[in-house]
Amino acid sequence: MKLLRKINNNAAVAQDNRGREMVVLGRGVGFHPMPYELTDLSVVYRTFYDVDPQYYEILSNLPEDALLAAADITEQSEITLRTELNPNLPFTLADHIAFAQQREKQGIRMAAPLHYDVQHLYPREYELGLRALETVRLRTSSSLPRAEAVSIALHIVNAELEGSDLSSPLTAVEVLDEVTTSVEQELGIVLNRESYNYARFAMHIQFLVRRLSAGAAMEQGSGKILDELSREYPAVYHCACAVAQGIEQRHGWHCSRDEVLYLMLHIYRVQNRENG
Repeated sequence: MKLLRKINNNAAVAQDNRGREMVVLGRGVGFHPMPYELTDLSVVYRTFYDVDPQYYEILSNLPEDALLAAADITEQSEITLRTELNPNLPFTLADHIAFAQQREKQGIRMAAPLHYDVQHLYPREYELGLRALETVRLRTSSSLPRAEAVSIALHIVNAELEGSDLSSPLTAVEVLDEVTTSVEQELGIVLNRESYNYARFAMHIQFLVRRLSAGAAMEQGSGKILDELSREYPAVYHCACAVAQGIEQRHGWHCSRDEVLYLMLHIYRVQNRENG
């Protein structure tokens, strides 16, 4: 293994025997003058491929225990989600963990206003976020508040969706919050964000966001059904129209009549079961 560039005493940019560039962590790997041939590979305990060079500077100042925790979290997430995540995730996540630890030492607690939305929209990633808190504790001997599970979950979702045509996770969360607020205001109800009923509603809004952001709105010719239901449930129809109008104004996504019907059905269900 050829060491090309020092990042810090225990981290360096290297090249494997196939000529691929990578970042290696190892005892004293950055201590020697560069470049040099590393013959004792037993000193290397982590390797990272396909890292964007812009993260080298971040890595030079990252606490190693935070980076190792982030690497463990990334591996756990890839196994659980059965997918490859963005190769820069260990570095962005380690940077977040280090900053969160610093805030915790200073007694600064950040609120998690998106807690319920993330929990319902991305349940697997949220569970990984909770597990990540234990990984951080074991690797760094410090504890982070439960609210950090939300931030870690969003890092994981971002790493899943980067490079795809899907909307960003924050956009999906924003839309859910906007739709929920609109439904509550239009119908004069308060939705229980911890209920299973709301979890199903959140899941369907996520599907809606994915369709609209991908330009794949439903077109099934359900106009006749919409006309009938709009007469039978005028309040729900007006609510669905208000939601659709808000989505178009804020995000530029036009909801077809079929999407308005889709919204009606799920708004009716969540209203009916909340009141039931």
